Amino acid sequence: MSQDPKLKERLSKLRVKIDALDEKLLALLNERASVAIEVGEAKREGGASFYAPSREDDLVRKLQEKNGGPFPSSAIRPVWKEIMSASLSLESPLRVAYLGPQASFTHQACLKHFGLSALCLPVRTIGEVFDHVEKGKADFGVIPVENTTEGAVSNTLDKFFDAKTKIVGEVMLRISLNLMNKSGERGDIQKIYSHAHALPQCRNWLEAHMPDVPALEAPSTAQAARMAAEDETLAAVAGQLAGELYGLLNVEASIEDNPNNFTRFLVIGKEIPDPGPCNKTSLLFAVKDQAGALYHMLRPFYDNNVNLTKIESRPMRRKAWEYVFFLDCEGHVSDPALKKAIEGLEKVCQFVKVLGSYPCGERPQ
Repeated sequence: MSQDPKLKERLSKLRVKIDALDEKLLALLNERASVAIEVGEAKREGGASFYAPSREDDLVRKLQEKNGGPFPSSAIRPVWKEIMSASLSLESPLRVAYLGPQASFTHQACLKHFGLSALCLPVRTIGEVFDHVEKGKADFGVIPVENTTEGAVSNTLDKFFDAKTKIVGEVMLRISLNLMNKSGERGDIQKIYSHAHALPQCRNWLEAHMPDVPALEAPSTAQAARMAAEDETLAAVAGQLAGELYGLLNVEASIEDNPNNFTRFLVIGKEIPDPGPCNKTSLLFAVKDQAGALYHMLRPFYDNNVNLTKIESRPMRRKAWEYVFFLDCEGHVSDPALKKAIEGLEKVCQFVKVLGSYPCGERPQ
């Protein structure tokens, strides 16, 4: 079908405008990169940290507030994340350890937070992520901490007992799970593999549609996809990215039972970042064994008007039938009100450990 000459001429003129704007954008990006190199040199001379998450978060929020459209505000963060990631790589490429292998959901969280220009290092266990950061093999680490369906990732919480690292950020990721194998045919599946936290997230679907097929644990969803790629009798419950990486076909897409299925990931590093426009603080503590212990634990936050966003208890590994608590609250550890709340908490607890203060993660829409 031939195109209308007037329409063709109009589109041609508009495309010339877009090409000219793209050239201006490229010139501005290179100008920004040149300034970023100067920033890196200044930081190196002054011994300052190359990565400033609070500064990045503040920049993005200000751009979103100033945006008059029609460019969507929701797209500003991912676009500028890549710009800042590329600029930061000119200063000093970031090494980020994550629970692998490649294409796991933790890998996706790593890319979402640090951008494509970061050097992402896959490791086998959550403990190895902590180890890489503490020993300087990585600048930062990314680990899962809780899922909206399955709750807390116990292994992550337990590692914070003795960890020397600090929480420096958080990432929220929508989790969509597909049943995949090499053929895309349900009849070829003799066993299903996935991560221990992923299988319960689609328990109802599996029981209704695959009741006679055993569902077995794998170290990660991506590892399950790799196994399915090597054995035609196996299927994996994993994300779309893992399926594409290992050449699998969807038997059924989006089999998670809860459509609002999200996982929260933590970013760990060595230093607590400076406060930004929106901050969260995580604490670990054990209460004294006395009447009204929980009341006394919460009272300092109430008295100082500090909002709590999460509280989780875990058995204390060193003493039977005693518990420690993980608590998230709004604010930065340097805030006067939160300082007073922590001081009040220390008076009624066996110990208190500040796990970190960091920019609030953006909630997925």
